[in-house]
Amino acid sequence: MDIDNLFKVPKFPASGNKRKMPANPTPEMLKKMKMDPEASNESVENFPAVPEVKNKMRATVEDAIEDDEDRSFAPGGDADYFIEEDADGRFYGGGLTSEQKDILNIFERAGDEALVESDELTITGIRRTLLKFERAVGKNQDQRSKYPNDPSRFIESEADLDSAIKSLLPLAQVPLIAYPELVRSETIVLLVGLLSHENMDIVIDVVEVFHELTDEDVGLEAEDDEEENEGNAAALKVLIEALLENSLLDLLVGNLKRLNENEDSDRQGVFHILGFFENVIGFNPSLATDLVSKTNILAWLLERIQSKKHDENRGYAAELLSILLQNNQLNRLELGKKDGIETLLKVVSQYRRRNPIDADDMEFMENIFDSLCSALSEPSNKVLFVEAEGPDLMVLLMKERMDAGSKSIKTLDYAMSGPAGTATCQAFIDASGLKTLFSAFMGKGTKKYKTAALLPASEDASHILGIISSLFSNLPSDSPERIRLLAKFVENNYEKVDKLLDIRENALSRLKVADAEVEGQKKALLSEGEEISEEHEDSWYILRLDGGLFTLQIVDYILAWIAMEDDGIRSHLLQMLNRKNQSLKDMVQTLRIYHDNVGEDPNAVDASQKEILRELIHALEPSGQ
Repeated sequence: MDIDNLFKVPKFPASGNKRKMPANPTPEMLKKMKMDPEASNESVENFPAVPEVKNKMRATVEDAIEDDEDRSFAPGGDADYFIEEDADGRFYGGGLTSEQKDILNIFERAGDEALVESDELTITGIRRTLLKFERAVGKNQDQRSKYPNDPSRFIESEADLDSAIKSLLPLAQVPLIAYPELVRSETIVLLVGLLSHENMDIVIDVVEVFHELTDEDVGLEAEDDEEENEGNAAALKVLIEALLENSLLDLLVGNLKRLNENEDSDRQGVFHILGFFENVIGFNPSLATDLVSKTNILAWLLERIQSKKHDENRGYAAELLSILLQNNQLNRLELGKKDGIETLLKVVSQYRRRNPIDADDMEFMENIFDSLCSALSEPSNKVLFVEAEGPDLMVLLMKERMDAGSKSIKTLDYAMSGPAGTATCQAFIDASGLKTLFSAFMGKGTKKYKTAALLPASEDASHILGIISSLFSNLPSDSPERIRLLAKFVENNYEKVDKLLDIRENALSRLKVADAEVEGQKKALLSEGEEISEEHEDSWYILRLDGGLFTLQIVDYILAWIAMEDDGIRSHLLQMLNRKNQSLKDMVQTLRIYHDNVGEDPNAVDASQKEILRELIHALEPSGQ
């Protein structure tokens, strides 16, 4: 059997013309041959010949030298195996490949950098960083004042300043020790001053630092250390107060106009400014009033959301606007003064015949509608809404059955609620809104509305019921608009009354589950010997509202109105209730709970609602049902 053919070992040519080496040449002999190979030919010939191997492969001097140069046969491919040699010729390589050694070196360098970074976040390191920053600011100011028309003279100091500002970003990791030091060292004053720097790159660096230092997650890494988290929150409060004392809000809004969002860096700067505003408002919601009253942020936001091209900052502007208007009466009133209602209507009108193109666009649309709903909590804005033909636009959006249709129903609910919504109710009917509203109520049209009809607890169904209840509360008795409304419940053999009863039945089923949960909590408290407090009662009432009581109250409110005003509806209602072993007494009981829990605030809304509920209860009780 031929082994070479079996394993296909490549054959090497014979080396008969090359010098033959002794079996064990001494190091001196090899050194001499390397220095003078020709002179050593004769001596080499005197050495005894080495027998040729079977495959005619001979060891040659050239082969030995090549092997000496190619050390790949070292254990583990260790490139340093032969370098790490002691005096006795023994090798102590680690057996690692070059790639493995490179990886270890990377980890060693990372460890060194982490050690340096940890040193920089000590009080000594922080003070050293702040001092370096102050010197960089001073040097740059000096260079710019000396050579204002020669950028080559101050460009190096500007680069140092850029680096010094960015070195402040890691301070957000240790707010407890870093933030008081920032305030004490007057670094805050220098940073705020740099917002007026001629180089916008420096300004962008500064706003990024402000955004990072006030991030909502600053100092909250210590999940199990509540005391440390409280200390970090206190440090953040000190920092924000110091920033506000230096008129930071106005300076940041002023820089929004300086930034050109066609440039990537400037666009990022706008993002950081909006992020800073969101951070400080999240930390202290009362600052939303200061931001609107002391700056021109509202005008900038209203202009920014009207941009035809959608991008991240446009979406962020809409989100910030929604935050500023939420639970803030002064800001909502200011929005009305700046024609904000009309602006918001212009923006939502673009969704009349198209849906949002993606999730970001959808979020933008929702924030605009949320802003509009918040603004319509104010009576003066409801007047502006009617003047800007808001009810007409909402009805058009409902007819198109796009995604904006659902939001328009919610907006109308806000606009028509309370005594101040009377004008909106009349404008809604004048815009032929009843047909569109009851089409959605009955689930006619698109699949979306059919789904809403099958799920009475859905958001759309809740707002539709709110609109109907507002119409009955606000439209004058015996007015043409009210007669048209009442006629809707008579047509098609009282189908809309039956629909209300279906929703009522669903609400009762859900309420039974909530009541069982409340009873379970009461028993648990009593078994532990605790007294039931007023806070417990309030929480249980809220639980019941979420569990179906709110829907039940609105439905019974509407049913009471139509039963009181039309005898035919009343007879049909009594017949349908009797089939389910119920009567008007059950509706009266629901309305009493509703009446007892309406706020005692003597404002027009609460007083009017209580009076209407008393009237309805009185109208239903004499029936004896």
